[in-house]
Amino acid sequence: MKGAVNSTGAPESESAETLTCPECGSTAVVEDTTRGERACENCGLVLSDHRIDTGAEWRAFSAEESESRSRVGAPMRYTVHDKGLSTVIDWRDRDTSGKKLSPTRRSQIYRLRKWQIRSRVHSSIDRNLAQAMSELERLASQLGIPKPIREQSALLYRKAVQKNLVRGRSIEAMVAATLYAACRIRQKPRPLDEVADASRIDRKKLGQCYRLLLRSLKVKIPLSNPVDYISRFTSQLELSSSVQLRTIEILQRSRDIGLTIGRDPLGLAAAAIYVASIMLDERRTQREIAEVARVTEVTVRNRYKEIVKRLDINSMGLPSSH
Repeated sequence: MKGAVNSTGAPESESAETLTCPECGSTAVVEDTTRGERACENCGLVLSDHRIDTGAEWRAFSAEESESRSRVGAPMRYTVHDKGLSTVIDWRDRDTSGKKLSPTRRSQIYRLRKWQIRSRVHSSIDRNLAQAMSELERLASQLGIPKPIREQSALLYRKAVQKNLVRGRSIEAMVAATLYAACRIRQKPRPLDEVADASRIDRKKLGQCYRLLLRSLKVKIPLSNPVDYISRFTSQLELSSSVQLRTIEILQRSRDIGLTIGRDPLGLAAAAIYVASIMLDERRTQREIAEVARVTEVTVRNRYKEIVKRLDINSMGLPSSH
């Protein structure tokens, strides 16, 4: 019998050493795991017996074998409307060995599957969540959003449902707003126009839903940092890592002199990339950078002029000697 685990998470065999024998006062306590007993080593008094083994009844000789024998199901996920806790009856009419079911059993499974689907979505909230989570998966997949951000977005949407923020509003707009907020929270922001285009929602309407989330859920959104956009933009422009590092350096210098205050981070990121691409002779046009950053060429040009002037960079793209 294996040693159980106490409430602190340490094995009982370790905590047994601190016990004191009531008969002789000795603290030398030994544990017999085969019998589930703890006894005093000095006088032989049995201090406890019939201890419960909370471990598995099987043996495993490798990590892979232990994992394959685990009875734990799939983890709870917020991106599934019922959090993945319900039973799913497969659509294939086969048993565990792969054999086809008999006609009688097949009709029985069909009825079970039908009622199981009905029981999973039995209220208006469940139907709303089912539709919203499906839209969230579609939108996140189209934008290439990683799994942790999807879970964060699903959690925000569930909180919005609890606050009755979804009532009377478009599900697509609220899902897009929660996804945009989740990206900002995880410091992997996406431009609002990019999310709006992928969700087929008007930018103004998406902004309204986003502001409603911030007010009602009291979500703390980190200040937008232009550096957070650099990795994606340089990758889309097929620029080298040297340009990426130089762009980050330019933005850090701009922040030190207060140039980033009150300016759009997208425009600053685009202009810094333009400057860095010229300095390292990997030129990209202002139009190409503006399209990737979803800003206008005028914005890129204005921010570029400010960076060159304030950081004292000459027209050749090299730091000025004076």
